[in-house]
Order: sequence, then C-alpha cells, then structure tokens
Amino acid sequence: MRRNLLRLATAGSVDDGKSTLIGRLLFDSKSLFSDQLDAIERASLSRGGDGPDLSLVTDGLRAEREQGITIDVAYRYFATPRRKFIIADTPGHVQYTRNMVTGASTADLALILVDARKGVSEQTRRHAFLSSLLGVGHLVLCVNKMDLVDWSEQRFEEIRSEFADFATKLDVGDLSFIPVSALHGDNVVDPSVRTADWYPGPPLLRHLEEVHVASDRNLIDNRLPVQYVIRPHGESQRSYAGTVAGGIFKPGDEVVVLPSGRTSRVNQIWGPGGGKVDEAFTGMAVSLTLDDEIDIGRGDMLARPGNQPHTDRELDGMVCWFSDDTELRAGNSYSIRTATQTSKVEVSELDYRLDVNTLHRQTDADRLGLNDIGRVTIKSRQSLLFDPYRENRATGSFILIDETTNQTVAAGMITGRSTGAPRVGQKASNVVWHSSAVERAQRLSTGATVWLTGLSGSGKSTIAVELERQLIESGQPAYLLDGDNLRHGLNKNLGFTDEDRRENIRRVAEVAALFADAGVVAIVSLISPFRAERREARTLHDSRNLTFREIFVDTPLEECELRDSKGLYKRARAGELREFTGISSPYERPEFADLTITPSAGTPAEIAHRIREILGRNVEKNG
Repeated sequence: MRRNLLRLATAGSVDDGKSTLIGRLLFDSKSLFSDQLDAIERASLSRGGDGPDLSLVTDGLRAEREQGITIDVAYRYFATPRRKFIIADTPGHVQYTRNMVTGASTADLALILVDARKGVSEQTRRHAFLSSLLGVGHLVLCVNKMDLVDWSEQRFEEIRSEFADFATKLDVGDLSFIPVSALHGDNVVDPSVRTADWYPGPPLLRHLEEVHVASDRNLIDNRLPVQYVIRPHGESQRSYAGTVAGGIFKPGDEVVVLPSGRTSRVNQIWGPGGGKVDEAFTGMAVSLTLDDEIDIGRGDMLARPGNQPHTDRELDGMVCWFSDDTELRAGNSYSIRTATQTSKVEVSELDYRLDVNTLHRQTDADRLGLNDIGRVTIKSRQSLLFDPYRENRATGSFILIDETTNQTVAAGMITGRSTGAPRVGQKASNVVWHSSAVERAQRLSTGATVWLTGLSGSGKSTIAVELERQLIESGQPAYLLDGDNLRHGLNKNLGFTDEDRRENIRRVAEVAALFADAGVVAIVSLISPFRAERREARTLHDSRNLTFREIFVDTPLEECELRDSKGLYKRARAGELREFTGISSPYERPEFADLTITPSAGTPAEIAHRIREILGRNVEKNG
C-alpha cells in the first residue's frame, strides 16, 4: 500500500500539552531512536524530573528547555505502515503567533489542544480562526489532561459544545473531538479503557491515519510556476523545472506560457531522480520539455489555455505582520514573492485590522504591528500571476520582504484582485466602501447564501421554492433569487455568451452577499455553468465572513430533457438556441459541492430539510 503524506500542525494555548502529546505520539508509535530517548532522560533528570519528559522531544532550543515552553516551530517526521507524517509543533504564546502561522501555512490538518481544566481559551479561538484563515481543511480538538478531571464525560461534552458553537463562525469542513491524556498516553496511540463507556471514536493516531486529504488538493487548475531552466550539457532542448502547484500535466497536453501567452504542448516529463513519468500531479517536483522553443524563465507559469490564473498589478490580501521592529502602513514599499515571482510593490490601502478573538474588523486602523492580521490592497510594478488563496494555497500566498534589511516582514493570502475585467472582488480605485452603523451581530437573524446549480430542468427552482417556504415558516428571513426572474430586471441587458454568463453570476453573487450580510438567507437558483465563477462567488462570501453553501442538483441530461416543458432542449438541438448549456455550451460539474442532490434523493420537502440541516446554526436567530 502506498503511504500518503499528512502534514499536521499543533496549536493551542500555553501549557495545554502540545509538545507532550507529540512526544507521546512518537514514543508510543516506536518512532524514537534509543539515543534520542537517552538524551531526553538525561535532560529530564537535570531538571529534577522522575522520568522522561516527552515534551523535550520537540523543544529543541535551549530557552525552550529551560522555560518549558515552545518558541520556534519544531518539525518532526515519522511514519506508520499506513501513512507518513510531518508534524509542526507551533508556539502557544501570543507573541509567537507569527510562528504558528508559519507552521500551519502548509498543514493539511490542525491539531488544537485544550486543557480539560481550563476549557476553551482566547488562544484556542485565535489558533482555530488562524487555521481556518490559512485554509486548513481538517481540525481536531484534543481535550487533554482528562486524567485531571477524573475522565468526566460531562466536562468533555461542555468543551465540545462550546468549541462547536464557535466553529460555526469559521470555514471548517471537517471537525473532530478526542479526549486524551498526553502524559499517560490515553487515546493517543491506543484506545483508553477510561473512556470506553462514553467515547466510541478512534484514538488520535488512527484518526490521523484515516483522515482523507487527497481531495483537498487542487487537481483542476493546472499550474506549474517555473523555478529553474535546465539545459543539459551537450543538448539543445531546454527543460523547465518546478513544483506542480495545481492540476495534472501529461505529455501531449496543450499549455500556455504566462505572461507571454505563447502556447505549446508538453513533450516529456521527468520526476525526482531523473526518471520519465506519465503524469505530474499537484505537489510533485518535475521538469518538462515543450514541443516548441519558447523564451521561458524563472517566474513564468505554465497553465491550460482555457483555465488561466489571474494576471494583475493590483491584488487584495490578508497579511500577518511578522516584524517587531517596523509596522505596516499604507504607502510602504516592499518586495513581494508569489510562487516563483518577485516584484516591487506598494501597500496602497490598509482596509482593516482584524481582531482574531472577536472577528471584529477595525476599519479605523492605520497600521499593523507584530502579529497583527489585516486586509490590504497591494499595487505591483509588474503584473503578478495568482489565484485566490481559497482555490490554490501555492499560487495564492505571498511574503513581503523589507528591501532594506532583506527580512521577511509579513506573510499573506490573496483574497482577489482589485482591477481588471469585472469580477467578484473587484474594487474601483475611486470608490470607497461606506460602513454601516449596524454590525452584523446586531441584526435579528444571521444570513447565508444557498447556491443551487445544475442543468436547466434539473429541479433547482422547485427545491428553491420549497426551501424558501420552510425557512420563512420557521421564522428565518429568506428570499429566492431565481435566474429567470433576475433576467427580467437586474440582468436584462445580458445575453447568453460565456462572458455574459460570467457577468450574470458575478452580479447575482454580489446581491446574494448583500442579502446574507443583512441577515437574510439568499437562495440562488441559477444554472451557473462555470466552475471558476462559482468558486469566485464562494470566495466573495468567504472574504466577508459570510456562509456560502453550494448545492449541486445532479440530474442527468436525458432526464432534464424529458422534463423540458418549455421545449428549450428541443429548440437547442434543432439549432434555434445558441450557447444552450448542456447542448452547445458546456456545464462544468462542481468538484467539491457542499451537497449533491440526485433524482432519487427524495421529495422537494425532504431535500429542503437536508439543506437546512447543513446550514445548521449558521442561520439561527441572533441574540
């Protein structure tokens, strides 16, 4: 069996037991060498301990061992017969938040510890939010030191309920809870007899071995940032090396070289070690040759002609400030690095500073200091190639470098672009957002957007009508934004070309976000055939901390045609309707819908009830 890799980061407040948990995980899984154990025992005895202190496995700095805290990010590697692991042990202190961001930035899973005696703390919430912000798709809350609360099921459930309520405000797709004692090893590698009566789940290691992360990778948007150009001695053909940041490349695939726009086809691909491979997938370091000789250098990017990254000189992003000597202010200049590109940039706007404890946006902030997080607009001297961070962490992240000291002063996540063709997230330079005196939490209800997508005749509108009825009946404000109805007014000037369809989706996404911000559940029933525009609708909501749920009504084309009371499919097949989705225009199926509905899923009332369930507490009344 091939052992896939899981990257995980530990997080939580000081003294919650992160380092001890990792030490126990390595010790009980037989992943420590004898010389490592001897060194730990000697260090433990020198500190007056009775036995080996497993927290010393990761506390590598002298200051860490003396103070019994984690300061730097410590990486440890181990493997079981089922999986390989890279663990980043991150600091719990507030002043080392930047180190936590560094450790979690490449993680697939965040392991957050809570002391069972203290419960959910401010730092617990901070690290959970940062993990969500960094796009970590899987969260495990380990309630540690259960032995100090007499293995109380009631205490475990109290902590689980409190954290679950907080997590509804975050974008977390997979959340698990495990009661453990890192000191004694209960539920770390082996199941604990002390929780057998009330905890039916697996121990931590088994959960880590079984959690599915392969689908988290972006295998749709082909991206290969060129890091190095190789010209073997005595050979004329150049190859282009880099790490695949998205999608799958195969010999024969048509590619476009950006920013030049020249096209060619992949000729051959070499993997690590120099052996030829049949395909290159996300995360794989490769070099490849093209059929044509094209001027390509470091910082260029290979993509698919019909699926290209954004190209712009201006972008919006969330940044975490790392420097304790300087501050970020509007007007400051830095060097930016995105993937393999480098350019000089200026921070043109500081939109707000984020309070990571309350998630409140401080729009009057004029600077970011050490460990502060805020949203900025950055203007570059040259065009940058990027994707929104939520779509691709590799091409959507960046660092800012102080050109005077050459120190990295900030890490950032791109939320969108600020200029160019009309797209979700666009912001005109002469338009300023006017803030309301009413905050979202003060409204009578919490809004959300339910986005139903599928072919014409799939049943979207029927489900949407029933969902609106049920929500209103339950006391939740809701409003149906039907694609046909919107084309009578808001979008009546748009046709059905690909560009008009994209603009149609952009406008509807903006309107839906306004409804959601006002405390209304916006129910969008729209074919919305393009995957990229649906992703941008989600990104728009994510950037404003609004709930967005994509519902794919997966009805086969043949059945949609049988339901066609308007005769549209018949006219499209006769050539009377051009650009008709499913016939003469493509429909791109969602890859990661929040819910997929098939014809056998039940009645419209049953389906509407399921959609309400996935909305959950996100649409309960405030107060």
